[in-house]
Amino acid sequence: MTLTRLHLTQFRSWARLDLQADRRPLAIFGPNGAGKTNILEAVSMLSPGRGMRGVPPGEQARRGPDVGWQIRAEIDDRQVLTRARPGQPREVMIDDKPGPQAALGRLLRVIWLTPAMDRLWTDTPEQRRRFLDRVTLSFAPGHAEDALGYDKAMRERNRLLRDGIRDPGWYRALESQMADMGAALTRNRLDAIARIMAAQDGAETAFPAARLTLLPGEGMADDPDPDSIAARLAGTRPRDMAAGRSLTGPHRADLGAHWGAQDMPAALSSTGEQKALLLSLILANARALDAESPVLLLDEVAAHLDAGRRAALYDEITALNAQAFLTGTGAELFDPLRGRAQFLAVSRGTDASHCTPDSG
Repeated sequence: MTLTRLHLTQFRSWARLDLQADRRPLAIFGPNGAGKTNILEAVSMLSPGRGMRGVPPGEQARRGPDVGWQIRAEIDDRQVLTRARPGQPREVMIDDKPGPQAALGRLLRVIWLTPAMDRLWTDTPEQRRRFLDRVTLSFAPGHAEDALGYDKAMRERNRLLRDGIRDPGWYRALESQMADMGAALTRNRLDAIARIMAAQDGAETAFPAARLTLLPGEGMADDPDPDSIAARLAGTRPRDMAAGRSLTGPHRADLGAHWGAQDMPAALSSTGEQKALLLSLILANARALDAESPVLLLDEVAAHLDAGRRAALYDEITALNAQAFLTGTGAELFDPLRGRAQFLAVSRGTDASHCTPDSG
């Protein structure tokens, strides 16, 4: 699938934007605050969830939550509309028919890397779990529905725990749902890790390969067996009741990463190597999705790379069967892409963002 046209109305700093794209990388450049990242965020909203910034729809409108916003896209021969009207949840339309957000994940596989993710290896397990789930979602669009179902059942179970309910009959159905969906989540995560590892091992790349593991933490979060999950939930009710929440399950999972001959933990690596490891995973994710032609969103990705690694990154991007959108403060950051990419200059006026195509 190829995103061939993107039309924004009242989204972030853009009053209007009509952007045409093709399979070449698109290098978007301009000063900080011009609106470059807002274009990438709009593309990320063509996938399930809250997009690459993870904020509610009301925070994405240019004129505030009382106005709303709209994104239209052409993906090959499919027409996609997603919008947020004032005070309403986000809507999705595909070929003029309403659909769930999960349908977007089956239409377009979107992968992103933002500067905030540079802290991934030293951040909280929750942030690494979200990263892993976004990777997993790119392979298994139904992963989002499993996660929503699991979270809903867990919230109901937590309510019973906080209310001090001891009757096991109240718990069995909820724990059965948590076990089935939790096992599916774990199987999806393990499969995604295996596919990323295989894509790293089979590639010639300038970026270090990481050995990835699904860490169980304190919650046995690497268990793919629904029967053992259900039995453990039943056995931990007294402890969970004392805590007022469910202490075991896939919601406690963490992503581990080691690299190099010394099997160095990513968290103990230098800042530069942590960034390189993250880039390696994103590129492997795109390679593993070769048949689905993913969309790759790289925000300010070149800013902290030396000239050699920057050129190597661009070579790898152009070799992928992926559509790439990149941002940077200056056109010179993308000089190695001259002749093989589209260029777009972005500026900020007194009221809104503006863009001018560059010859590239």
